[in-house]
Amino acid sequence: PAVCVTKVELTIACRNLQDKDVTSKSDPMCVVHLKDPVTKTWNEIARTERIKNELNPDFSKKVEMLYYFEEVQQIRFSIFDIDNTSATLDDDDFLGETECSLAKIVSSKTYKSPLMTRAKKALSKSLIIVSAEEISDNRIATLSFKAHKLDNKDFMGKSDPFLEFWRQNSDGTWTLAHRTEVVKNNLNPTWKPFVVPIQSLCGGDWDRKIKVMCNDWDSDGSHDLIGEFITDMKELETSQKEFPCINAKKKAKKSKYKNSGTIHVTGCKVEKQFSFLDFVFGGLQLNFTVGIDFPGSNGDPNSRDSLQFMDTVRPNEYLQALSAVGAVVQDYDTDKMYPALGFGAKIPPHYAVSHEFPLNFTPDNPYCQGISLRHCSIPESQIQILFNNFPPAGIEGIIDGYKRAMPVLKFWGPTNISPIINHVARFAYQAQSNDTSPSNYYILLILTDGITDMDETRQAIVGASNLPMSIIIVGVGSADFSAMEMLDGDDGVLRAPSGQPVARDIVQFVPYREYKKVGVEVYCLLSWCVG
Repeated sequence: PAVCVTKVELTIACRNLQDKDVTSKSDPMCVVHLKDPVTKTWNEIARTERIKNELNPDFSKKVEMLYYFEEVQQIRFSIFDIDNTSATLDDDDFLGETECSLAKIVSSKTYKSPLMTRAKKALSKSLIIVSAEEISDNRIATLSFKAHKLDNKDFMGKSDPFLEFWRQNSDGTWTLAHRTEVVKNNLNPTWKPFVVPIQSLCGGDWDRKIKVMCNDWDSDGSHDLIGEFITDMKELETSQKEFPCINAKKKAKKSKYKNSGTIHVTGCKVEKQFSFLDFVFGGLQLNFTVGIDFPGSNGDPNSRDSLQFMDTVRPNEYLQALSAVGAVVQDYDTDKMYPALGFGAKIPPHYAVSHEFPLNFTPDNPYCQGISLRHCSIPESQIQILFNNFPPAGIEGIIDGYKRAMPVLKFWGPTNISPIINHVARFAYQAQSNDTSPSNYYILLILTDGITDMDETRQAIVGASNLPMSIIIVGVGSADFSAMEMLDGDDGVLRAPSGQPVARDIVQFVPYREYKKVGVEVYCLLSWCVG
């Protein structure tokens, strides 16, 4: 998958710093380190300026970082009292530090944390404040062009023209930004409107030169230049602009040469393409629900051949996927309360097949913070196992709830996922209907080895496609996932059995066997989900 990355600018301030100077106040500076995820070492990436005699500094020097959605980027902010010009910090007084993920800063808008000693004890009243702002140019341009009286470059028939847009680099070289489709056998072509990122087209600089080349397509790749012109975004935004298409070689040979046709700008619209960070900064509240299947097709969970075998050394694929996703979602769901639902199993007390049951067996409180057995007839010998300790909230709570539920479930089937989809859709509908909570968005993560209710699932997806929700399906195991791949609509518009199409694409399928770093995929999907 494509790497999801954006650039952010961090602004740092501190309050109530310790005063380490005898005759004056501390002269603070912030040193920023980034943790290497492989070696676990901390590498310095930036320093702010030093501010003299200030216990409540607002540092003007920004820290720019690439924010990789697929990585958990741990940052350390260390504050020192600088009393010399040496670059080393050995002789400078330590005023405190804090560690957090970059995602936490981004999702908090303004992140505040007490400064800690190196022994991880909070310093009295000392506080660090970090805010993040996205600085990449997220604007997009929707452009449309047509041409008139282009030169004919073909001996048999007419030219097959297409356009190329090249951005000039600072060293004078050119980088291709976009290429249109080919319009066959036409000297007066109209190309389809297209969308191109402003960052790609001109790097956000309205004065940067853009070269537009009109070529005659040849099947062997030896395309012939019809002509070209130089422009910039300022000119392109001028309504109904017309450019002469110039072929320099023909112009040099013919004294009466005028042009090789004209290119007309029939439309240029620039607008901001909202990113995942824009939604987060705008107050979006993400609500995650996890659905896990427990079908008989997974095999006996006590057997090593089962996809859900509880190995004491290596987590099974379900747990691996949950852990990978957990590293992603925990910084964006503010209450860390994730409903966890199971399906495809026989559940206590009557052991009837259920396709929509909470992992903690508490329908009115499905958040995995413990198991309630008030509705279950479980042998006394198993109760102690289930209640050895009170599990945590968040993804760890789901993992804990999953492990605790396993001994009392009977894997069965079939693998019907439509009830889970309809369950979350009901909450999304309520949120959409409630004017007081317009910023709630629901993401359903389904871990499954297959689907048996395809028609019902298609209907549920189409019904939910107008709601503020998206569905991520992680296919676990080595089954044939072609049906699930069809659900994400990449090969066409998904339709209900009645023929009704989805209002928008709300499903994305991730085969775990092909790409086991699910956290990367989910980070990239966050922007897709809310877009």
